Amino acid sequence: MSTEILFQTHLVLGYVAWLLCFGAYVLPWLSSMDRVAAQRAIATLHSFRFFGLVFILPGVVSPNLPAGFAVFAAYGDFATGVLAMLALLTVRIRPLFWLFVVAFNLVGTVDLIVDYYHAIQVGLPAHAEELGATYAIPIIYVPLLMITHIAAFYFLVRPQSKAAPTLVGDAAVS
Repeated sequence: MSTEILFQTHLVLGYVAWLLCFGAYVLPWLSSMDRVAAQRAIATLHSFRFFGLVFILPGVVSPNLPAGFAVFAAYGDFATGVLAMLALLTVRIRPLFWLFVVAFNLVGTVDLIVDYYHAIQVGLPAHAEELGATYAIPIIYVPLLMITHIAAFYFLVRPQSKAAPTLVGDAAVS
């Protein structure tokens, strides 16, 4: 099998596996929370996107990894991670919290879409070995990030239930 077919197969199966996991476990869990708690959980995951800077770290990726892909991916992830951290830091100042929730999800979604575009433009699937140690990021991590961005937008536009349960200690009260 060619490198391109292997990479594309891994990518598709990464989405399939995460969608199965997300549908069975994560979405029901997030749906049981109030809007703020659900967005905080998603922001917590995305706060680790500073890790995307690894795409420009010499010795981790091949020096032949196209800069047209690597630089935008690295700084797009970094910006998204910082915005997610700002959302978490401002949770008590609700207008700022919601601003940063929208911002990190918009920036993060655009980042991933543009990263896919750049990857296709530079032929990355056929040269996936250039990713080196970061190969797992687009295969395992990116599908989860995209799925959680979609979920975050869903929770932003979904009407809040008036009878949403609140937690008091360990007991749920309606």
